Amino acid sequence: MHTPTPRRRPRTLALELVESLGDRIRAGTLQAGDKLPTEAAIMGEFEVSRTVVREAISKLQAAGLVETRHGIGTFVLGPGDGPSFKITPEQFSTLQDVIAVLELRIGLETEAAGLAAQRRTADNLTALRQALDAVIAAVEAGQDSVAADFQFHLEIARATQNSHFVDLMGTLGAQIIPRARLEPSVNMDAERLAYMRRVNAEHESILDAITSQDAESARAAMRTHLSNSRERRRRAAEAPRPASVG
Repeated sequence: MHTPTPRRRPRTLALELVESLGDRIRAGTLQAGDKLPTEAAIMGEFEVSRTVVREAISKLQAAGLVETRHGIGTFVLGPGDGPSFKITPEQFSTLQDVIAVLELRIGLETEAAGLAAQRRTADNLTALRQALDAVIAAVEAGQDSVAADFQFHLEIARATQNSHFVDLMGTLGAQIIPRARLEPSVNMDAERLAYMRRVNAEHESILDAITSQDAESARAAMRTHLSNSRERRRRAAEAPRPASVG
């Protein structure tokens, strides 16, 4: 006898909406001070009821991510301003600051990649592929790929099935993705494109290992990627005019 697939409960839908909107805030797609779309717009985009939208916004308020100003709308506060660990923009003011964060990421994300390879689901792989495709599309179009890049790393954390990895990545936010601003020259566009293609080749190696459920290769690929990023920062600083990082 065929058993009908049960419909998802509104509470589950609300939690999914909280996760989606929270991801946008942590990635910087929705930044502090931005106004959230209207209830009607969110209902249309996510195909959920007004009740689900209101429950999700209530949870985002409780998490300190947004605030509602009655009669005006709901505004983003930031990726969380509670007592949790965070790194402020001021802590990226020097090369040593950036390298220190990359060292933290090597420790955190190397193990996350290994666990992701062991535990990832088909849905995780789909989310990872979509995030990486977004990075590639942005790079090839000459657009800012920071938000998509952070989303890729956040999806790896989510694939660990350990919420602490996701929470810690969320507190760090998209600011942890360094980008060298190459000095203006006739070859700047080609140089930057080649640089970003190398970064994306490293991303592909990480995803390949996670897809293959090869934990050790995933750890090695992530360590290589972040170690290379650290060395790129050092080389940029040794240029005639030190490159800033954003």
